[in-house]
Amino acid sequence: MAKMETDNESAISEFILLGFGDVQDLQIPLFLLFLLIYIATMAGNFLIVLLIIADQHLHTPMYFFLGNLSVLELCYSSTILPQMLVIFLSGNKGVFIRLCIMQCFFFGGLAGTECYLLSVMSYDRYLAICRPLHYAALMSHRLCKYLACGSWISGFMACTIIPSLMSQLTFCGSNVINHFFCDSSIFIKLSCSDTQLVSTLLVILSCAFTLPPFVLTLASYVCIISKVFRISSVAKRQKTFSTCSSHLTVVTIFYGTLMIVYMLPETNELIDINKFFSVGYTILTPLVNPLIYSLRNREVKRALKRVLHRCCI
Repeated sequence: MAKMETDNESAISEFILLGFGDVQDLQIPLFLLFLLIYIATMAGNFLIVLLIIADQHLHTPMYFFLGNLSVLELCYSSTILPQMLVIFLSGNKGVFIRLCIMQCFFFGGLAGTECYLLSVMSYDRYLAICRPLHYAALMSHRLCKYLACGSWISGFMACTIIPSLMSQLTFCGSNVINHFFCDSSIFIKLSCSDTQLVSTLLVILSCAFTLPPFVLTLASYVCIISKVFRISSVAKRQKTFSTCSSHLTVVTIFYGTLMIVYMLPETNELIDINKFFSVGYTILTPLVNPLIYSLRNREVKRALKRVLHRCCI
């Protein structure tokens, strides 16, 4: 009897990602759509990084953090989209358990890092707008490097323990994940082991490593908006607010969709809505980040012209 139970527990070696459902007629159109999104995301963020490195006018704290964000978005997109493209193209929805755990680790670490980077960027804008006379002294090159490194380290610290605990779980029931990527919470629920410890740690670490940067981001923009409203000149008010409007748009898309997903009840009726909003912080944010900063930022446009001019010469 014990041998049969062990065989049942070890029988599951891979999960089935349902993705966006059984849409055989839309496999190729969806493949082409997400391939276009992936190419645009990679090209746009790589261009931002290249411009920030190549143009000395962009060697400022704001663009230093933007470069880090673009590097993160390159990794973030590559964690989810290539697997989706393979599933759409081949029709094989099976994913090995170890690969699923690796995706949970990298996705969680990069998502946590993005929370911290967005909060650091909001703090940078707060100093530039609310304390302009002290900005250069406070936001030194050394502090920028410490803040960027701290963001990357803090983001992945939250995901160090969870994957090791997830690898010790056994699976002997359903192996179907009704999502387009390996979500940690869904992964844990499929286990037939005692998951109380890992579930509790997941909630605690998620709150501990995401709520502080969110509160800092929110507090920074409350101060920024109150400062902008105190400016008497409408033209100066618009010019001041335009320096952080691009970042505020990215923050709104990322946190807005993230909160909707985790505030929705986990029911079968709402699973499709959950997946729809999950696209916002997993796929849409890395895509719109370079578009927003390039289309709405004059310095980036000027840097692009200067780099193209040097290349032509």
